[in-house]
Amino acid sequence: MSVPAEEGQARGPLWSRRLRDPAAVLETARHVAEDLADGLAGPRARAAARGIRRLLAADGVGLADLSGALVTAGTLPRDVDAAAMVEEVLHTESRCRRAEVVAVPLVVHDELAGALVVAGSTRMTALHEVAALLVEALERSRLEESAEQAAEAELRALRAEISPHFVYNALTVIASLVRSEPDRSRELMLDFADYIRYSLASHGEYTTVADEFHAIETYLALQRAVLGDRLRVQIRVAPEVLAVAIPFLVLQPIVENAVRHGIESQAGGGTVQVLGEAEGADCVLSVEDDGAGMAPEKAAALLAGDGASTSMGLANVDRRLRNVYGPWFGLVVETAEGEGTRVIVRVPRFQPGVVP
Repeated sequence: MSVPAEEGQARGPLWSRRLRDPAAVLETARHVAEDLADGLAGPRARAAARGIRRLLAADGVGLADLSGALVTAGTLPRDVDAAAMVEEVLHTESRCRRAEVVAVPLVVHDELAGALVVAGSTRMTALHEVAALLVEALERSRLEESAEQAAEAELRALRAEISPHFVYNALTVIASLVRSEPDRSRELMLDFADYIRYSLASHGEYTTVADEFHAIETYLALQRAVLGDRLRVQIRVAPEVLAVAIPFLVLQPIVENAVRHGIESQAGGGTVQVLGEAEGADCVLSVEDDGAGMAPEKAAALLAGDGASTSMGLANVDRRLRNVYGPWFGLVVETAEGEGTRVIVRVPRFQPGVVP
């Protein structure tokens, strides 16, 4: 990016030195991209405009979103109607020039996103490079926003996966105990209310291992009331991992799958083991059942989201773990036909940004 020598001299020695310093140019460009994380109408749009003005050594810079509202830095000539230029660019999606003021469209993913206005003696090559920088920043912002929306949608999908069959059976068992065992009926009703509250209430993105294990214990208590002696439960968790932050609703869908697909289909029932322990810098959580098991190919299909809709929770959880911790983390499924199933969740005990 270059500007006429007289422009640099007019700005003074400090401005001229910074324009010749590649590190300063890169730093300014990085800050501009960060300031546009919330889009052209975001709270840091004016800071982005100031950074663009420094990059181009321009007299003034304006940024406008599709509403046409201008956020400016520096001075735009009074005898040029910058707002009218923006309106023309937004309607024609073409560059517009008035004297030494140029307005160019910003097109993100083949859709018009706004306009950039620059006043001063700026080379068009530099202007095009800066416009390309803005488009890339806005594209990245939209991708990040889409990823966040997808994560929220997946969490809503997990909340919606509460089995009506389980709800009906649990309430039927509770109702049957109202007269014969009123105290136990009351305890199970409180467990049911606690389970529903945790599963459906508005939570943040992350919770703790302790809260997730509490939800699991509540769910398994209700299932034991429904299945009786057919369901045996073992839960062990090391104290040092109780405070570890994990994505909300990670273990619960895995435990539900173990009961529904591993134990309920067995005439003699079976055992579900839920373990939590520390391994170095990692927290390892596992859910194991001694039920029917499955072919490894079927387990791979479930993790890929190609399995039955009743088991889509596994693919959902696996994607969320990889999005939060990276491709090295996620679910590991160990299974074989007639050998039961073990699902392992390995996460870092400390991860920047993962806070309950």
